[in-house]
Amino acid sequence: MIKGLHHVTAMTGNIRKNIRFYTEILGLQFVKKTVNYDSPDIWHFYFGDATGSPGSVITFFPFQGMPRGQSGVGSTNVTGFSVGLDSLDFWKKRLKEYQVDFRGPFHRFDEHYYSLSDLDGMELELVASPNDLRQGLETPGIRAEDAIKGFSHIELTCSIADKTAFFMTNVMEHHRLKEENGRIRLYSGEALPGHFVDLVSRPSLPLHKGGIGTVHHVAFSTADTETQKTLRDRIIKAGIQVSPMQDRQYFQSIYFREPGGILFEIATEGPGFLVDETPETLGQSLKLPSWLEAERETIEARLPSLD
Repeated sequence: MIKGLHHVTAMTGNIRKNIRFYTEILGLQFVKKTVNYDSPDIWHFYFGDATGSPGSVITFFPFQGMPRGQSGVGSTNVTGFSVGLDSLDFWKKRLKEYQVDFRGPFHRFDEHYYSLSDLDGMELELVASPNDLRQGLETPGIRAEDAIKGFSHIELTCSIADKTAFFMTNVMEHHRLKEENGRIRLYSGEALPGHFVDLVSRPSLPLHKGGIGTVHHVAFSTADTETQKTLRDRIIKAGIQVSPMQDRQYFQSIYFREPGGILFEIATEGPGFLVDETPETLGQSLKLPSWLEAERETIEARLPSLD
């Protein structure tokens, strides 16, 4: 019932730099320009592939003036993006051109990758992934064959990785794929990029402190509200508190914390980001759900300028 990763949501401190980094430098599509439905005076940006497919979307809440966070135990510490098997040389040149610091290439699980940080210091990886048949988005300066295809994996930093692994394999339908140097790689659905979750034990690290440059939560994909309800019942039976279903306009969501304290979401695949825009107009204007539309004028006046 879990079909891989759905999206990753993080926090940024600079609206314009964030948009530029993910769209102009990394070449992602600006999929949706909306607000935090729980606090509609805060923007919510979605970046991903051409249509915002599950497993490709990274989202951000901008919080100007919020202190920088600290990755540590109980966090999604790394977000990995999948690129073509022969694309690392292209990305080496591109990152240098845009003066983005990076490290590598490194080798892990028969993959080569670069490690870098976005402009808020959030850790990312570009992974040359074999067997990733997803289509990248061609943008100025980036050919489709070199473009980011979607997520490769996420890395969860745990106090005891086996504890989280037990929950994810017994409750969330993940499977152990490989282990290397203390790193456990799980997958859900298929053993392909966009389905991988890496667990690492770092008990000596401080606890995660939320803030700018950190991941707020990670979402896993399920087909529909029926499979979501089945998963919700299963998680509750495992002794974990789960939120009621939340209508997020483009998907339905439930939220909970896994035993190690990391915030998880399970989101439905549909209805998707094309319910209120065409592929050609994605991300161009502020989109609000029906229950906030009557407040549009007030919301627009309160939102920070994007100019």
